[in-house]
Amino acid sequence: MYSRKHTTAYFVLEGINSFGTTLYFYYIYFFTEKQFGFTKFQNLVLAAALGLTYGVSSIISGRFAQRRGYFAALKAGYAIMAVVIGAGAFVTALPVHLAIMFAGIFGMALTWPALQALVSEGQSRRDLQRNIGIYNLVWGGLGALAYFCGGAMFKAFGFRMMFVVPAAIHVSQFIVTLFLQRASRDSATGSAKMSGATDKGTGEHERLPSPDSAKISLRMAWLANPFAYLAINTVIAVMPAVASRLQLSVAQAGILCSIWLFFRTVSFLWLWLWPGWHYRFRWLVVAYLMMTLSFVVLLLAPNLWLVIAAQIAFGLALGLIYCSSLYYSMDVGETKGEHGGFHEAMIGLGSCAGPAIGAAALHQLPNHPSSSTWAVMILLSGGLFGLFWLRWQNGSR
Repeated sequence: MYSRKHTTAYFVLEGINSFGTTLYFYYIYFFTEKQFGFTKFQNLVLAAALGLTYGVSSIISGRFAQRRGYFAALKAGYAIMAVVIGAGAFVTALPVHLAIMFAGIFGMALTWPALQALVSEGQSRRDLQRNIGIYNLVWGGLGALAYFCGGAMFKAFGFRMMFVVPAAIHVSQFIVTLFLQRASRDSATGSAKMSGATDKGTGEHERLPSPDSAKISLRMAWLANPFAYLAINTVIAVMPAVASRLQLSVAQAGILCSIWLFFRTVSFLWLWLWPGWHYRFRWLVVAYLMMTLSFVVLLLAPNLWLVIAAQIAFGLALGLIYCSSLYYSMDVGETKGEHGGFHEAMIGLGSCAGPAIGAAALHQLPNHPSSSTWAVMILLSGGLFGLFWLRWQNGSR
């Protein structure tokens, strides 16, 4: 049983989870470039492999959380990340670091579906809109802050902090989860059991979809979200190359290349305050188009100001696509742990496909460094076609 009284504590866990995982997983590619001389191609291959691992792990983790309990999944995830990422501060061999990365990403996959379900179980539609909005603001804002200050932190104290700080965070999360589990067990009653809520009240501006229309919207969001993460993880993996082209240090890149993360958080705030976007196809497709165009500009722009402008559009578009996938996953159906796992698995699928396509393009056309960008852009165009196909097949708005 999961008590609503502890929702604020779940948000705190989520926020520091975002800070810790962003600090480690978003700066991996700077670490591999500086420590092991990884090229753009090698970082793309690494990103694809990590994305595939995350996708498979998320399916397993969502089912584990649904069947064994959300707290069990959180404790396992935090324990794994604390141990393996902490060990990274004491090793230097590349094979060991690779093992740490893959074990760490499995640990992370155990946490996000459980956190999403904890803030969503038993909520009315109005409360679900509020909780998902806060959830997105918290993880988006803390993740942006981590990327913003991470470069400066590593410049001042070295890349060792990339392991020490996240490991300390995950140890604290494990301890907090133990207390929350005990407190939730003590305060839960049969009448407060989260899975029993059926109230689906709504805000005045929200259109209530039919069950079939809601499921179609969920499928479209599940299609769009992996393509969004296809773009995101391509950007993250090649950000060291973008920074080099613009002659930015790691610290400068952390500040100037985190703009899209902050504007994604701005988008989360807007979508939280205005639920009129729910189950509206036109909002999803406009966001998808904006994401695709800004992705190309971000990676190919010859000057910093264009890169900044592209990041603004990129972040705003990504916010709506992510919100669509998560909100519909929690709103449609009752198995929120499994739906959260599938939502995260779609993220993993996109996180694998984008870098994989980019790496393949660079391998085939090594003398054309922009080939990876155009290859991913073609793939994104295929996703746009898929959205229209789903709409035409089902007659959705």
